[in-house]
Amino acid sequence: QSLFYSPRIKKAKSSMAEPKTKYDRQLRIWGEQGQTALEKSSICLLNCGPTGSETLKNLVLGGVGSITVVDGSKVEIGDLGNNYFVDESSVGESKAKTVCAFLQELNDAVKAKFIEEYPEALIDSNPSFFSQFTLVVATQLVEDSMVKLDRICREANVMLIFARSYGLTGFVRISVKEHAVIESKPDHFLDDLRLNDPWPELKSFAETYDLDTPDPVVHKHTPYVIILIKIAEEWAKNHNGNLPSTRQEKREFKDLLKSKMIASDEDNYKEAIEASFKLFAPRGISPSIQQIINDSCAEVNSNSTDFWVLVAALKEFIANEGGGEAPLEGSIPDMTSSTELYVNLQKIYQAKAEADFLVMEQRVKKILKKIGRDPDSISKATIKSFCKNARKVKICRYRLIEDEYNSPVQLELQKYLTDEDYRNFCLSIGNPSLCSMFKPSSGAGAASLGRVRDGQSALMCIAVGFYILLRAVDRFAANYNSFPGQLEGEMDEEISRLKTTAVTLLGDLGCNGSTLTEDLINEMCRYGGAELLAVASFIGGIASQEVIKVSRENSSSCKACLDNIYKCNIEVIFLIAANHKTICPYVWDFHIQWH
Repeated sequence: QSLFYSPRIKKAKSSMAEPKTKYDRQLRIWGEQGQTALEKSSICLLNCGPTGSETLKNLVLGGVGSITVVDGSKVEIGDLGNNYFVDESSVGESKAKTVCAFLQELNDAVKAKFIEEYPEALIDSNPSFFSQFTLVVATQLVEDSMVKLDRICREANVMLIFARSYGLTGFVRISVKEHAVIESKPDHFLDDLRLNDPWPELKSFAETYDLDTPDPVVHKHTPYVIILIKIAEEWAKNHNGNLPSTRQEKREFKDLLKSKMIASDEDNYKEAIEASFKLFAPRGISPSIQQIINDSCAEVNSNSTDFWVLVAALKEFIANEGGGEAPLEGSIPDMTSSTELYVNLQKIYQAKAEADFLVMEQRVKKILKKIGRDPDSISKATIKSFCKNARKVKICRYRLIEDEYNSPVQLELQKYLTDEDYRNFCLSIGNPSLCSMFKPSSGAGAASLGRVRDGQSALMCIAVGFYILLRAVDRFAANYNSFPGQLEGEMDEEISRLKTTAVTLLGDLGCNGSTLTEDLINEMCRYGGAELLAVASFIGGIASQEVIKVSRENSSSCKACLDNIYKCNIEVIFLIAANHKTICPYVWDFHIQWH
């Protein structure tokens, strides 16, 4: 959908099309299960300015089940320049009503309603209101309201996403008790081939092939899986049953593979050499999966989620039928091979994966019955998906906003606020003005916290400064009833007030001695609390992506989920001021993840 798409258009014929046709492209990405979850979602949007409207636009086009827009303000002349979902005829009208009507035109399958009330008032007067939704998207809220809403949604077990654009910067923050990730889709992950621990059927299949065959066609079309299994067996016989472990042994193993080649054009043996690292991988499950199955939530009861029931079944499988391994995924990568041999090998893997699935299915049903739930309440498709991704499952848990604000990770903040090497990076990219944004503390204490090693770390220094100031402007607004720079003719005084507020905040965070200079503070005052459409569209796009991910309940939200997930995560997306042109290309897609 184009950024400049106008909602005031005649409804397309496709709006009444069948869902499979209407949502064809996104179904290819997250499948029918993901789309069904999205269509069952009930989303509440707080504040429908450009950030909120752009976020909800993407969700409406994606086919979310229902939306409720909450905003007590009226459409003003200024809104016409930064919100596509209002027009001249709506000036003076309810903003919630106007935006809701325009959004409804984009997708008539989405149920839409509006409430003319200020979100801050609703948070204070009717906290139970939010319990009816599956997810709340809160935009442009200040710190005090964020803390209150976060506490309300946690108690009601409602997912919450904060989004805010402020001048040329902004953030997206996810806050949920727990987010289970089944389809984590890591960028790099070893194929589940079990080369160093083949099950009986795979081992028997490999034994039927002779690597010393005189037939050159057969020799050059034997899959590398078979080659590695047989060479590994030969190695183990000569090394007391052990596989290569040291660097020297791994080099010798590769030399052994090379010695089996009878022609220089045997791609299958070249593939075997390149893939030999898969044979050297440790057996069993990873530490992250061990941590999950040892979690107290794996001791399930009638209130446990489907995810933890599946984890409980996985724990039993690993301890029994799996022999220390998770269920087999059942797929093999492309490789040089004859078609017949490749298909036969593929069937071996698929048969093993199906057998593991059947065992897991029975264990899931047994556990469900034991805790008093319907044994068929978890579908076969869900169990099969879990088995396929069992080695990659993740669990995300987030701190309360209040905990984040009251108990920050002081070492991390100090690290990025006091690092002198950051200045060298600024100079290296030809932008010395950025060097003065932070005043590093002197002394050995700052040096002991570590150094900026690359450009990304330096960008984190910049972004942390904006994070501090985004909190500082909220304190400023609470004290002076306006954001810095919002009132004309008082810029010098506003800058002085914001600087004092920022220093006080840094002290409260335990970062005494760290200060932000006039350059960065001037930038925040220059913004004047403005909500710019280009930035709002970018922030709204990120926010809507995260809504879709957490609504699906089986995909990674924010790349931080690929790390150890038992700690707090703050996902912040920053855009740097336009006058810092040399830094902007680096920062546009820059993410910070704190744990």
